[in-house]
Amino acid sequence: MADFGKVAVLMGGRSSEREISLLSGNAVLAALRRKGLDAQAFDPAERPLFELKSAGFQRAFIALHGRFGEDGTVQGALELMEIPYTGSGVMASALCLDKLRTKLIWLATGIPTPRHAVLTAASDWATVAKEVGLPLVVKPAHEGSSIGLTKVASVETIKAAYELAAGCDTLVIAEEFVAGRELTAAFLDDRALPLVCIEAPQGNYDYQNKYFTDDTKYHCPCGLPAPQERDLQALVMRAASALGCSGWGRADLILRDDGKAFLLEMNTAPGMTGHSLVPIAARAAGIEFDDLVLRILELAHVG
Repeated sequence: MADFGKVAVLMGGRSSEREISLLSGNAVLAALRRKGLDAQAFDPAERPLFELKSAGFQRAFIALHGRFGEDGTVQGALELMEIPYTGSGVMASALCLDKLRTKLIWLATGIPTPRHAVLTAASDWATVAKEVGLPLVVKPAHEGSSIGLTKVASVETIKAAYELAAGCDTLVIAEEFVAGRELTAAFLDDRALPLVCIEAPQGNYDYQNKYFTDDTKYHCPCGLPAPQERDLQALVMRAASALGCSGWGRADLILRDDGKAFLLEMNTAPGMTGHSLVPIAARAAGIEFDDLVLRILELAHVG
């Protein structure tokens, strides 16, 4: 096994996903220690990031979620310090955390994604409903874990959904709600992992059902015919390539009953908790959690 030196597991941070990041980071930390590595927790909300250099860290595993961790800012700082880090680079990280820019790139490169509209306080809600269709989903463009997200069934409720999302972010989008099978597709280096089918209570895969209940069911194998699964995996790898992603990541998508798939978003630092999807997919591919964590660390880079 390679000598990685002193490894920082970046966790916690200042985003609204801090709680989940601490869960992910501690799981990663334990795995690296079980592998015999000199791994230590590092919380950028509690210590200045430049201490990574002065403390002699030689590699960083990014288990930060959301802003100030998954958005290119930490990646840029690590590049300036010449510390190899896991996941995508500065540009791809920034693009993927911005759901609007992700969509614009996918639309420009022929990747199917639901219709959308940018919302402001001055938006005409009836026009939005007509352009995007009802029901629709209102969400902050720079949040993950379904934070600030609302499914809207009527014109009258769009304004309240917008105000909730705007309380989390200055950029808010409305997105066409696509009914169908909810799938997630992880990749590790240049390899697509098996798809996971998510079956949430009442179809509501929200913050609570993602992380804090055992009611959500995860099916891997996903139940699709092998050729169809391969096609979706290839689509996800195209979507990741269009955004410049590298190392590892996870795409979320909806498969409509007529077989058409729509990409929703790309995650460049996915969760690594007990309910997380990438470890489920990796296990189905014969990669246990500790080996997955080590492989991600092996792919660490600078720039």
